[in-house]
Amino acid sequence: MRVRLIFHGAAREVTGSCFLLEGQKGRLLVDCGLFQGDKRTKERNYGPFPFDPAAIDGVVLTHAHIDHSGLLPKLIKHGFRGSIYATGPTVELCEVMLPDSGYIQEMEVERKNRKLSRAGKPLLEPIYTAEDARQGMSQFHSVDYQQLVQVAPGFSARFWDAGHILGSAAVEIRAKENDREMSLVFSGDLGGWNRPVVRDPEVPGDAQWLIMESTYGDRLRESYGNQLEQLAQIIADTFRRGGNVVIPAFAVERTQALLYGLHRLVVEGRIPQAQLFLDSPLAIAATRVFCNNPEVFDERTTEFSQQVGTCPFYIPGMVMAESTAESIAINKIKQGAIIISASGMCDAGRIKHHLKHNLWRPESSVVLVGYQAQGTLGRQLVDGNPLVRIHGEEIKVRAQIHSIEGFSAHGDQLDLLRWASSFPQRPRKVFLVHGEEEALESLADLLRREMGVPVEIPSLSAAYELEEEARLLAMGRPSSPETISLRSSLWRTYRSLADRIEELQRAGANEEQLHGVIKGLEGLEEEVSQLVSRAAEN
Repeated sequence: MRVRLIFHGAAREVTGSCFLLEGQKGRLLVDCGLFQGDKRTKERNYGPFPFDPAAIDGVVLTHAHIDHSGLLPKLIKHGFRGSIYATGPTVELCEVMLPDSGYIQEMEVERKNRKLSRAGKPLLEPIYTAEDARQGMSQFHSVDYQQLVQVAPGFSARFWDAGHILGSAAVEIRAKENDREMSLVFSGDLGGWNRPVVRDPEVPGDAQWLIMESTYGDRLRESYGNQLEQLAQIIADTFRRGGNVVIPAFAVERTQALLYGLHRLVVEGRIPQAQLFLDSPLAIAATRVFCNNPEVFDERTTEFSQQVGTCPFYIPGMVMAESTAESIAINKIKQGAIIISASGMCDAGRIKHHLKHNLWRPESSVVLVGYQAQGTLGRQLVDGNPLVRIHGEEIKVRAQIHSIEGFSAHGDQLDLLRWASSFPQRPRKVFLVHGEEEALESLADLLRREMGVPVEIPSLSAAYELEEEARLLAMGRPSSPETISLRSSLWRTYRSLADRIEELQRAGANEEQLHGVIKGLEGLEEEVSQLVSRAAEN
C-alpha cells in the first residue's frame, strides 16, 4: 500500500506542527500550527501552504496549543472544507484560543500597517481574523478518547490521553487499503508521569511508525514538589525586597498548573495571601474550560478540589483582569503582587507591559516557567541579556530572573523514553520532531541505545513513502538524505499528474484526453520504483 508522510512543520524546530499523510484514496493532515520564534520564523505564517488546502480531506488535531492549532483558520480560509477531529476539551479550548489568536494578528497587522502607511509601502493583511476563527469552528468535531473514527478516505484515527494539557492526545492513525493496514502514532506533545492537574500519558496499542516530540529530549527535571518550594522561596524573597513577582505563562495549562500550585501553597500556609492577578482574558476563559471538565483531572487534583470545595484554580481573593483598564491598573502596584499574564514566551500580549514596568526594578522578580523559543523575549531573559527592547524602548534588566521548568507540561527525557519503550512491539522507525538540535540528537542517541530502534530526524519538507521505507529498513539500508530529496520531488510530480487525472475525470474527459496524462503517470511510477531499487543497492 502506498502511504506517504511529509513533514511540513516542527521538523528540526519546535513549533509549526504540521504533518501530511497521502494515500491512494485521501489526504490527512495532522495538526496545523503557527510558527513561533524570531521575526524570520513568524514570517513563514504569512506565506502560502506547501499543499493545496482544498485537496485535504480531513484534519486530526492533537491538542489546542497554538503551535499545533494556530493555522487551522487560515487552512479553512484558503479552501479546506473537511472536518477537524479533536477531543471535546480541545474543541472547547480552540473556541477561545483561535479567535484570540486572530485578534492578536489583527492588532499586530494594524500596528505594522501604521508604519508601512507612513513609509508609503504596501499594507499587510492579517493571516486570519477573530471572525474567521469563529466561523471555522463549525468544521470541528469532538471525539472521545479511544473512540475509532473515520477521518479521511482510507484513514481512521483513535485518540489516547497524552497527559500534556486538558484534552491533549497522542493520535493513532490507521491507513487501510483493501485488506492491508498500516499504523502510525503521532505523539503530539507528551506530558510526564505524576504531573499536576491532568492524568498520566496513555500508550497506544501499536505503532509501526512513531512520530514523536522531543522538546525536553536532552534534559531531566526536578519533581513538581521541588518546583513549588522554589516558587515559594522566590515569592518570599521578592516580597521582602519590596517588589512584585511577574510570571509570564501560557494561557492554557501552564497558567492552570501555576494557579493550582499557588492555591496549594496558600492552603498549606507556605506563602502569604498575596495580591494575585490573573491578567489575560484568554487565560481566564481557558481556566473556565478547565473547571468545566473535572472528569479529566488526575486523582490528586480531584481530591484537592473536594478539599477546598471549589475549582482548584480559583484562589480566594484572586483578581481576574479582563478589561484593558483593569490590566493598566495593576501597574500602579509597586510591591506585594503576583502577576500572571500571557504570553509564556513574552513575545505578545499584556505581559510585555508588566515586564516594562518591573524589569528595571532590582526588587522585583520574573519567573519563567516554560520553554522559551529562540528569538523570543523570554529567551533573551533566560540567556541573561542585560538590555531588552519592549515596544521600541530599551529596558535595562535589573530584576532577578528565575527559570523553573518543572511547571512545563512537557515530559522530560526519561518520560519520553518511558513512553516510547512502552509499546508492545518496537516501531519500525521513530521520527523525532518538535525539538532544537541538541534535544533531537540527544533523544535520538538514547532511543537507539536503549530501544535498538532506527531513529530519523527529518528536515522540513522531507517526504517518506513508508512502504518503500519499510523495505529498505528490512534490508538494513535506510534512505540517504539525497534519495529522500529526489524521491520527494518525483512524488510531487506523480501526485500532480494523479490530481490532473481526477480533475479531467470529474470534468467528463474521454479516454483520448486522459491517455497522455496516464502515460506520464505510468512512466513516473516506474522511475520512482527504479530509484528505490538503486538506493537499496548502493
